[in-house]
Amino acid sequence: MFDYLEYIRKRNFPHIWCSGCGDGIVLKTLIRAMKKLNISKDEAVMVSGIGCSSRTPGYIDINTLHTTHGRAIAFATGVKLANPSLKVIVVTGDGDATAIGGNHYIHAARRNIDMTVLLYNNYIYGMTGGQVSPTTPKGDKASTAPYGSLEQPFNISGLASAAGASFVARGDVYHVQQLEKLIVKALEKKGFSLVEILSPCPTAYGRRNRMAHPVDLMKWLRDNAIPKSRFDKLSEEEKKGKVPTGVLIDIEKPEFISEYEKLIETLKGK
Repeated sequence: MFDYLEYIRKRNFPHIWCSGCGDGIVLKTLIRAMKKLNISKDEAVMVSGIGCSSRTPGYIDINTLHTTHGRAIAFATGVKLANPSLKVIVVTGDGDATAIGGNHYIHAARRNIDMTVLLYNNYIYGMTGGQVSPTTPKGDKASTAPYGSLEQPFNISGLASAAGASFVARGDVYHVQQLEKLIVKALEKKGFSLVEILSPCPTAYGRRNRMAHPVDLMKWLRDNAIPKSRFDKLSEEEKKGKVPTGVLIDIEKPEFISEYEKLIETLKGK
């Protein structure tokens, strides 16, 4: 039987996540992925910013940094530069990473810095008031958009791909076996690796958008989050409302920290 307690800080339980939140599922799946790869607690560092997702480091027993809003990737960059041997994992949310932290997100992907970013996407600012986030679907309601958002949402996986990430994937908390495989692949990849994780928020998002019961949100994921291979075969009409999941980008390219170390060695020889 799998022993989750090996990676858990029992003293910090019970957790603070709402009933029906998907973040606990991500925590469990991440632990399984780390165990599968035999990543020791001493060689891993988890960095987070502010938000529901960013509470994750409080519950996992590895080296952790709970930092300021939007700055998780910036702190993670510093950790990786200081000790390139560490396995750096960033846990962030759609608001934390792509609003106040948007420039860090883009440029870390552009540089292809070796870190794994798990970006929990719940379509809203869940912890800080239910405001519109960069991924809130157009027309959906939030505390700052009681009549529906007028903004076009980010495709945050597409943004990472366009910026230069070497690995980009999207999963969800209903299809957990697929999600575990995606996290394993991201942790194994050298370079900037993103896993966008669709994680329902029944409290801030669901109750404003006719999906107040957690089961409704999970059913939506079941019916609308589909493998990319299947999605690509659909007609344009059939694609409406569907979200492709799986590996979206997996390429080999120079990684920033390695290139930086090569430069240092070159300069030493002059």
